[in-house]
Amino acid sequence: MTSPPIKLAVAGMSVFVLLQLVRPRIPTGPASAEMQAPPQVRHILEKDCYSCHSDQRRLAWFDEVVPGYWLVRHDILTAREHLDFSTLGAKPAAAQKATLYEAVNMIQLGAMPLPQFTALHPDAKVTPEELAILKAYLAPWGSSPPNKGGTPGEMATVSAEQSSPVDLLAVGAEFNGLAFESGFENWKPISFTDRGDNNTFRFILGNDVAVKAAQSGDISPWPDGARFAKIAWQQELGSDGLIHPGKFVQVEFMVKAARLYKQTDGWGWGRWRGMDLTPYGKDAHFVTECTSCHLPVRGDDDVYTLPITSAKSSHSEVVNNRAACLPQGLPYQPLTWSAITMYVDPGAHTMATLFGNDRAERAVRTHGAVSSEPRVYPAGAVLALITWAQREDPHWFGGRIADTPQSLEFVQVDAQGGVTTYRRFDGPGLREDISPSDLEAKRRNFILNLTPAILP
Repeated sequence: MTSPPIKLAVAGMSVFVLLQLVRPRIPTGPASAEMQAPPQVRHILEKDCYSCHSDQRRLAWFDEVVPGYWLVRHDILTAREHLDFSTLGAKPAAAQKATLYEAVNMIQLGAMPLPQFTALHPDAKVTPEELAILKAYLAPWGSSPPNKGGTPGEMATVSAEQSSPVDLLAVGAEFNGLAFESGFENWKPISFTDRGDNNTFRFILGNDVAVKAAQSGDISPWPDGARFAKIAWQQELGSDGLIHPGKFVQVEFMVKAARLYKQTDGWGWGRWRGMDLTPYGKDAHFVTECTSCHLPVRGDDDVYTLPITSAKSSHSEVVNNRAACLPQGLPYQPLTWSAITMYVDPGAHTMATLFGNDRAERAVRTHGAVSSEPRVYPAGAVLALITWAQREDPHWFGGRIADTPQSLEFVQVDAQGGVTTYRRFDGPGLREDISPSDLEAKRRNFILNLTPAILP
């Protein structure tokens, strides 16, 4: 007579064998349009990425065993949906490179390959030497943006069909239902980014809740009600040798509401592109791009941005204290003002942001197109140009952010019609520097004639 334990073992084995027959197909096939890359780069991608991110079948024997097979199949199909190297080559060259930049960031921040995958497939680990090869291939700072000419600080105007400002109150909601934030242009700056991976500049603005959180260091996690606007412009090389904001690209929003957006990491996501502010994507599924891209910084509440603030945080690399080091004895503290424009000096490896008090910013807010008329600031307007050294963005390969301040220049309009005063603070500790009158006049005119970044 067979004992109960043996019967159970036989039954279990029978079920296990039958389950092996429940094997949904993993589609496979030859590559239709692989990304063209040097052999070294291709070898790394094939070794470390193709198991999940291609149409090739590369399963180890233990991956074939049900129920593990079901999990592997789910992971592969999900991975292909986000990135398939077998078809990536069909996309424009810029899109291919942007995808590879995202992949490199996933690797360097430890999000890819998945830790549970490399635990069983150690050969898929990307070595530091392999990561260096990928970064060298991408070379984000190897080329300058196109030169559109123009006078120093002046960018070419946008095309005629983009010259009329859009009605921000009439902009439609995103496909996921997130409403457009019509008042975003009044939010205050939190950070600025120079993106060498796609030759864009970004202002990261925050509403009052976000700004207060950044100033206090209460950002791990960010509080409900915090809202970010990430505004992007194409970079253009001016005849002055500086790189300025050119054509408006897009504005993205992140809205923190932990319970409402529980399914998307507590954030509502949206993106509107072009001067007509067209919602991004084809349907609400676009949100998976947002959450997947922000996966490596999930431990930082899904936020890549390091706010420029003097507040301290117990979390590593979530604030940018060095860029906020302005002495208390300055005539003004411009980091609380609105940002008008920015530029990068590629020769000096510095980035600068032009801030304005409310009177200055409202006088030159630019919608639709750049005016050829000289900018006129009213009495009481104050401009502040902060120049920072640059450093690599620790959260994004291909991005640079502000480091220590190198100089701070103020231009104050004392009377209608252009009577102004100029003061400069530079060097260690930003001590006041009395410039020669000719240099002072040159810098004053340069600051007054910087073109505001274009808004829709």
